[in-house]
Amino acid sequence: MWTPMNDMTPLPAPQRQRKPDWIRVKAPTSEGFAATRALMRSKSLTTVCEEAACPNIGECWTKKHATVMILGDTCTRACAFCNVKTGMPRAVDPMEPENVADAAAQMGLAHIVVTSVDRDDLPDGGAKQFVRVIEAIRRTNPNTTIEILTPDFRNKHEAAVEAIVAARPDVYNHNLETVPRLYPTIRPGARYYASLRLLESVKKLDPSIFTKSGIMLGLGEERLEVHQVMDDMRSADIDFLTMGQYLQPTPRHAKVADFVTPAAFDAYAAIGRAKGFLLVASSPLTRSSYHAGDDFAKMKAARDAKLAARLPA
Repeated sequence: MWTPMNDMTPLPAPQRQRKPDWIRVKAPTSEGFAATRALMRSKSLTTVCEEAACPNIGECWTKKHATVMILGDTCTRACAFCNVKTGMPRAVDPMEPENVADAAAQMGLAHIVVTSVDRDDLPDGGAKQFVRVIEAIRRTNPNTTIEILTPDFRNKHEAAVEAIVAARPDVYNHNLETVPRLYPTIRPGARYYASLRLLESVKKLDPSIFTKSGIMLGLGEERLEVHQVMDDMRSADIDFLTMGQYLQPTPRHAKVADFVTPAAFDAYAAIGRAKGFLLVASSPLTRSSYHAGDDFAKMKAARDAKLAARLPA
């Protein structure tokens, strides 16, 4: 029976796209997962694994791999793709560097990834805290390799990058996230070319530091736009490209335009390798720090092989 609508009739809720089989993961239940969560809680540490609702959290935490998010759990920006909460952050925790280093030691990490929220409220954007964390890890875990994933340090990136590069992380990661055309809606607080210049400046300051960047697919980008981002990254001498499927965290966030097939991810990876990246990680479940330790070893081996090939016979 047809029911007439009036101003008080609720509209049907918009339906979210059903995830294809290749994107589904099991809920985490292992003892290793519980142990990692307990350790993070005991050290009052935040992880991007939880805050960004990463689909790989079960696998990574079971293996006692976690990406620590410093400078609190509240971001000063509100990107349309990100599940981290927005608001006025708390004061910077002076014990955070030592807590991160202690957690890395207890987990026996050979490679650690450290990221942060955006802290536009701080004069240096949080760069000094990155430096303190790197220094604390070096003191406590001298054999652990360190990968950082920083924000763009809007309007202050030159001094911030100089300070962090001087602390000599092994990998400097900063994600471009998407193609330039989608920045106004997906990453409105950032500027595409400013992010590229940040990564380029890392290499100019210290060519020995590996640089890394990633983008999400499934936001409505066109294939040729993705190819252009690859070219822009190579122009900035970026070593490692990651590509993964965007997943809508909540109904408030940007919708998934399409689910990119594993075959399409493989094709993008082949193109990326042909363009000269030392390493490309491209799959629906790829994330910036997914398998980061193994990938660091592969990237180092690829650079060593490239340098050896240039030596005279």
